[in-house]
This record gives sequence, structure tokens and C-alpha cells, in this order.
Amino acid sequence: MRGMSLRHKAFSAAFTAIAATGADRWGRGLAQGKGAILTLHHVRPATAGGFRPNGLLEITPDFLDRALTLIRAEGYEIVSLDEALVRLVDPQPGRFFVALTFDDGYRDNLDHAWPVLAKHGVPWTLYAVRGFAERTARLWWLELEEAIRALPRVSVELPDGRFDAPSGTDAEKQKAFDQLYWRLRKGPEAILLSVISDLARQGGIDAIALVERECLPTETLRSLAGAPGVTIGAHTLSHPMLAKHPEAEARREVAESKAWLEEALGAPVRHFAYPVGDPTSAGPREFALAREAGFASAVATRPGHLFPGHAAHLHALPRVSLNGLHQSEAALKALLSGLPFLLWNKGQRMSVD
Repeated sequence: MRGMSLRHKAFSAAFTAIAATGADRWGRGLAQGKGAILTLHHVRPATAGGFRPNGLLEITPDFLDRALTLIRAEGYEIVSLDEALVRLVDPQPGRFFVALTFDDGYRDNLDHAWPVLAKHGVPWTLYAVRGFAERTARLWWLELEEAIRALPRVSVELPDGRFDAPSGTDAEKQKAFDQLYWRLRKGPEAILLSVISDLARQGGIDAIALVERECLPTETLRSLAGAPGVTIGAHTLSHPMLAKHPEAEARREVAESKAWLEEALGAPVRHFAYPVGDPTSAGPREFALAREAGFASAVATRPGHLFPGHAAHLHALPRVSLNGLHQSEAALKALLSGLPFLLWNKGQRMSVD
């Protein structure tokens, strides 16, 4: 969901080196593969600086516009997720393709992303969470941000000892967020949710109001599903990190999200996205559950391009994040070359374990 500072530094260095050497062009044959699925979350106008720990999850409409222009200028095709699967399993070589996916079902996808997407006439997929659409699940990473923003000091009891940190300045808030976020991510999700609920109460944060403010309701998803070029996919019932839960619960989250969304939309739902989607949240067990549920594809957030071998692993597809911390032409060209992922993954093209 959010990258580690080490990863950001590594990718920034890679972007700079790739731009300086022109490797985004001469290195394509080595690292690019057949195509790439882009991950997006929020698309909305830029806000003032300061404490923005979830800023990597949002890009501006202007950058989306420039990104789509650049993708086509590079000679790549922007295709639907269904078409991406067709091309992935086709043994014949073809033009490099890009598919666009948006996680969670945010209002700004409709308000700010869709006009840009419609301007370029490109298809896109939105992954919806039942609990966000029905206001029963929690945007816990946003709750954590808002609580720390409101509190002059972060103090909460954890199973491995008390966490206590000043949060009076933006720098202190960022440090507290980073430390507490990763400490919570290492443990059970129930503890994470309980601790963040405690902090939200301390900061006077209304969790349901946050979901109402940020996420599209079911009736809007239903209307959106009939629009040209729009595909709605499933993203579980409550956005859990599936690998942290018993198999029966994970199976229910996957299979019932498909059933719910098909009933809500009155149409088949073929595609799935794993919440958070990193190796600690989705692995071989989850890939099998998505296949068992009848999805044609399932995407993670493991970074990488699509190679012919992925045709046998359609429920473990990697994606490329359009990261709010790297909104530049150089970064996008590097990402589309595939070279940063080849470097980061130490030469390994596929990660399906």
C-alpha cells in the first residue's frame, strides 16, 4: 500500500540513471515483456505540502493526462483488462500494451480521473470493496493519518510495549506515522484495527465519515458499470490483508465479494485485486482462492511487468504503481521500460510464490 523509504530511494536512483543513459529505450528488449498493468488509487488536484503520509497513493489529473499522452507517444497501446489477458496468453509477439486499474473505489476516480480517461478514450478497471461501498469497512490507513494529524502526541498500548512519540510538527507526525504503521503491519490485523480505533477516538476521527467522504456508494458503482470502457472488479468484502487470516475467512472474502458485486451490478465480474497485495498479504494460497472463485484474473501489488510465463499464473499478476512521489516523465518512462523492476528483483522477471 505504501512503499518503504529504501524502495523510494532505490527507484529514484534508478529513474535518474535510466534517464541519464537512455536505457528506457535500449533496455526495453531485456526487461519490458509483453505489457504492464498500472496501479492507481486517488486522482485529484494537488494539495499543500506538509504531513501527507499517504501522498504516494495519489496523483494529479494533470499527471494522469501527461502519462496517457506519453504512453501513446511511446507507441504503446492502452487496452482493457480483458484484452490484456487475451494478449498475454497469445504466443505471438505484439505491441507492448498497458492496462489501467484503480483500487478501492474512490469518489475522485469518478470526479477527476474519468474526465481525463474519457478525453483519451481509454478503458479502465475499478476494483470495488463491498464494505467501502456500504460504509461498513474501514480506511484504516487514512484513520491513522487523520488521528496523527489531530494529535500533538501519539501514545498507545501495543502487545509488544507502549508506543509513544511526539507529533507536534509535520516532521514528528511523519516519523510517528512511519514507525507505528510498519510496527502494526508486522502483527495481526485485528491488533492493527484495534490500535487505530483507539487513536481515532483520541483524535476525534469519525471512521464511517471518512469512508463516506472518500468512497463511491453501491448505486454509483452500478451506474458506472454500464459506461463504455469501464470494468468493475472485486476487491474483497472488507479489504483485509488476506494472508493474515484463516483460509475459510479468506475464501469467504474472495468468493462472496464476487457474488455480491455480480448481484449489485447485474453482470459477471471477472477480475479481482488483492488488498494491499504485497507478499505478506497475498501469496500462493490467495492466488488459488481467486482461481477457485472463478475469476479470470487477479492482480497483486508486487512490482513488475507481464511476461509470457504469466499466462500460466493469471491469478498472480504483478502491477506497476503510478506513485504520487514520482510524478515525472522520466519516472514513467523508466517504469514502462521494466528496468527498475529487473534491478529491484535481482534479475528475476516473475514472482508468483
